[in-house]
Amino acid sequence: MTKHEIREITRILVANRGEVAVRVIRSAREMGIETVAVYAEQDVQTLACDLADQAYSLGSTLAKDTYLNAEAIIAVAKRAKADAIHPGYGFLAENAEFAEAVEAAGIRWIGPSARSIESLGDKIRARQIAEANGVGTIPGISSGISDAQQVHDFANHHGFPILIKKADSGGGMGITRLDAAGDIDRFFTDHADEETLRGSFVEKLVEYARHVETQCMRDKAGHFAVVSTRDCSVQRRNQKVIEEAPAPHLPEETVATINRWSEALFNAVDYVGVGTCEFLIGSDGNPYFLEVNPRLQVEHTVSEEVAGIDLVREQIRITRGDDLPQLPQLRGHSIEARLTSENPADDLMPNTGRITRITWPGGLGVRVDSFIREGDSIGADFDSLIAKIIVRAPDRQRALARLHRALWEFSVDGLPTSAPLIEHIIRHPDFVGPDAVDAPADAAFAVYTKWMEDTNVLKDVKARMERAGEVVQPTQEPESIVTYIVELAGKRMHLKLPEGLLASAQEAAQAVADLPRQRLRGARKRKKAEAEIEGSDAIAPIQATVVRIAIEPHAKVAEGDLLVVLESMKMEKYIYASCNGTVEHIHVGPGKTVKAGDLLISIKEDE
Repeated sequence: MTKHEIREITRILVANRGEVAVRVIRSAREMGIETVAVYAEQDVQTLACDLADQAYSLGSTLAKDTYLNAEAIIAVAKRAKADAIHPGYGFLAENAEFAEAVEAAGIRWIGPSARSIESLGDKIRARQIAEANGVGTIPGISSGISDAQQVHDFANHHGFPILIKKADSGGGMGITRLDAAGDIDRFFTDHADEETLRGSFVEKLVEYARHVETQCMRDKAGHFAVVSTRDCSVQRRNQKVIEEAPAPHLPEETVATINRWSEALFNAVDYVGVGTCEFLIGSDGNPYFLEVNPRLQVEHTVSEEVAGIDLVREQIRITRGDDLPQLPQLRGHSIEARLTSENPADDLMPNTGRITRITWPGGLGVRVDSFIREGDSIGADFDSLIAKIIVRAPDRQRALARLHRALWEFSVDGLPTSAPLIEHIIRHPDFVGPDAVDAPADAAFAVYTKWMEDTNVLKDVKARMERAGEVVQPTQEPESIVTYIVELAGKRMHLKLPEGLLASAQEAAQAVADLPRQRLRGARKRKKAEAEIEGSDAIAPIQATVVRIAIEPHAKVAEGDLLVVLESMKMEKYIYASCNGTVEHIHVGPGKTVKAGDLLISIKEDE
């Protein structure tokens, strides 16, 4: 029974964009709660802005000035008189300083406390909390690294391969794999900075491990529940591709263990809200703690489907002060496939362009979470997610069949998508395992976190697509934009005029029409600038981060020589010289973020 105060929430600002913003707005509307959207300039015409009761500009196109700008978001929340902020996932969702600033501004934070986020966000501290509360951790050094000998001693005792991880990194980033003693020495040569070493720790690599999660909730009275387990083992470069609930073919004793550990972790930091505990399940069946994500996860949908609850609603209820609901028995099996504008025929490189036509699947047990509509464009400024297709059925075999059918119904013109990759995976014997209709007696669910790389799944899909002629080219950016949306003093508003008033409102209508033309002129200028630097120079084909410069200034290069290594969405893109020549100028350096069309290397072609 609730003994603490219930504080109603009447208006929520959603500090995010895209699919998750739409997701939160829909749940809030069902609860009778008003919503406020915020947007970067290129997101002014998106579905989240249309669905929200109010929408405010953050005044820029850059992530650092918009969705990562805590000060600007809180200022809008005050202006809009929002009494709560929902961070979604990504951007500022796991930022303890932002959570603290929201509360300091007198606004409710829909998530765990800043103290809980801080305790779990530092991976060294999270390991120490796990160890102190009887949670099994991967063999490692749960403190900052002091010297190379410390790591050599660990490797000599536990064997290679080992991992060096940064305590403040997530999502598979900030990890260095070491396979031999020489790798340790090279790491310490390259990372002589003592501060960097103090912020890193060591773990034994758990090879051929499954990635299994528990979707958890805990209220202010200390009641705890595991909504469901999930399996997220199908990954590429630590980016999840397919998720399902409950985790299939997992021994009951393993489920009981990770459920017990999850409760211990939440209780240890007085976690209040919805969150996820992540574990690795070794090939020997032993579970190990990986991390806690103090927020909603992209894959929360499959837990919702099998548990029959709305996790966003529960986040709001917990923040309001309500007790956890009585959870029903799990119902059937659910699988989620992430569809992105990444081209399997081009090593899953993100593509940009306008979607000219899209057909969503429907029918029994099919859910589509998206923010994309026909005519919308996928740009290079943010992630390449188009939609999540989620299916539910009475068992895993029928859920797989339903996902096949949903992918068969899905189609899009204007951009390549990852759908061919998803289709290939859910037909693969390793993934289907004993759930195939004609499965042999020894069939097993055999995927693990590096399965895609080890089995060359992407290479197989690419070859099949090339044989079938299924390579899709993106369309060019639209030549014009028709809109009746205006922005007044930084607030997005609809301009609605009766047809008979258009002539008398010619000036207002012309102002609206001029906005897209101004954007178009800017686009044409950019295209002209890009055309002037095409040829021998190296140009960024996508938005990405520069990982490495492979040549020196004034160096001679031959056609085909590697010039630059870029990284986008955890995938590397190699930029090669298009001619023989001399490097005149290097315009970028490691760590710099570039956009599609940016000049990377100026090369003077040999005559």
